[in-house]
Amino acid sequence: MRAVLRAVNRVLIGVVGLLLAVLGGSVLAVGLGVRPPSWWIHDGRHDVLLGAARRTRWRDADWWWPAVFAVLAVLVLLALWWLAAVLRRRRLAELLVDTGDGEGALLRGRALEGVLAADAARLDGVAHVHATLTGRRTAPEAHVWLQLEPDVDPGTALHDLTTESLTHARESAGLAKLPAEVRLRAVKHRAERVS
Repeated sequence: MRAVLRAVNRVLIGVVGLLLAVLGGSVLAVGLGVRPPSWWIHDGRHDVLLGAARRTRWRDADWWWPAVFAVLAVLVLLALWWLAAVLRRRRLAELLVDTGDGEGALLRGRALEGVLAADAARLDGVAHVHATLTGRRTAPEAHVWLQLEPDVDPGTALHDLTTESLTHARESAGLAKLPAEVRLRAVKHRAERVS
């Protein structure tokens, strides 16, 4: 779902930016004296973008105002959904740990992220680790980015991370499961000279 939101965000910003750039560039070009095509929205320097004839053209049609309000309502709802998705907290602030006495305790998300990252950094061949928790307090999800040394087998590093670091984090927080998304990247290095 997060990848979809990220893609929608990028596409939406790109389309809006492209439309604004084309419209602004065309107004600037026409204002500087460039002759626009006959089908363009304005004709010359002193022409307005939306004249009185265009504004009042459909005013007497029965379908016009309901259609205008419906389109504007959909645009407002989409803009609010997009704003909420962008502003929503990405990281899990705290998670609920079952203490066994029926009460429970709150564990700071950043504390578990730090422990997970420190534990994963001790694995063989790991150069750098970044870990974040997302999801709900009762069902967290881990996102781990590993930077591996050039000679490390990614399969081994992933197996070690899963069986050691993620298992330790899951057990220490008393979670039944801790789904994880792991991204691996090799550390950039210069090519070795072979003689």
